[in-house]
Amino acid sequence: MFVYWCRDCGRTYDRGEVRYLCPVCGERYRPGQPLVGVLEAIFDHKAIARKFNTRKPDWSLFSAVEPRHYPDYPVGNTPFFRAGRLGDELGLANLWIKNDGLNPSGSLKDRASLLVVAEANRLGEDRIVAASTGNAASALAAVCAAAGKRAIIFVPRTAPKAKLVQIVLYGATIVLVDGTYDDAFRLSLEYTEQRGGLNRNTAYHPLTIEGKKTAALEIAAQNGFAAPDAVVVPVGDGVIIAGVYKGFWDLLQAGIIRKMPRLVCVQAGTSDAIHHYITSGKYRDARKPRTIADSISVIAPSNAHLARRAVLDSKGFSLTVSDNEILDRYETDKDKY
Repeated sequence: MFVYWCRDCGRTYDRGEVRYLCPVCGERYRPGQPLVGVLEAIFDHKAIARKFNTRKPDWSLFSAVEPRHYPDYPVGNTPFFRAGRLGDELGLANLWIKNDGLNPSGSLKDRASLLVVAEANRLGEDRIVAASTGNAASALAAVCAAAGKRAIIFVPRTAPKAKLVQIVLYGATIVLVDGTYDDAFRLSLEYTEQRGGLNRNTAYHPLTIEGKKTAALEIAAQNGFAAPDAVVVPVGDGVIIAGVYKGFWDLLQAGIIRKMPRLVCVQAGTSDAIHHYITSGKYRDARKPRTIADSISVIAPSNAHLARRAVLDSKGFSLTVSDNEILDRYETDKDKY
């Protein structure tokens, strides 16, 4: 089916051998730093190529969890549409938008939560733990409610109140943390180490990347199984852009698409750790990650290494935007989709 592979050391593991980081490289991880030993699921692309039919695609061939373990919860198949007016203004004849805001809890992060909950079903785990500034928590709480699982969410006390309400309405247990997202991340790891349960933390659990890659699989299918020239991705922890890269890479390796799109990393100006890493080649934390784009506000992005790889390998690039630019574009463009 697949093996887990550690890019840092080259070791491979069967899925029964490991749940989270590479057991060897993960020992070098220190809280408050990007993760080391993040695992990637490597599939048999030749076998997929023999079986996959673009006229009747079987997406289970690209899934790290068997379909029977998935809860009944309608994630994905979100609209992919041409933004004609906005594209005309920007001089882009074929500007398309993938609207994952129409997932059940309102974000792309439903994709990762769905796959992790499916894995919890496979393993017989009834508790799933995560740290989040809002969207991932809402996504996990919603999927857990559908699957009859208990969600335990570590959330910075500064998280938006609307997100906290959404999490509570789905029946999750909230643990408010006096500190940053990075503090919540650390405490959630301590919880699962001491009390058990399955940890859904982004990148720490490799299936969060696999879940998010489904956005790329859908974009390719909705685009006639042709890769776009470029894909622009908002980046916080770096898992979405790594997942988008992984989805297109899987399709490319299986011979289903002919090229890898250039990936464009967009970060908030004050939460620019991955942007700095890409442009300078040297990692440093974001110094003052305060932004209205709260869901991508991170001091030490957990998946910085794979995010940088995704941009560089795809011959893409990175940029930052200020809060004023975000607000200006919102007011200018909100009626142009």
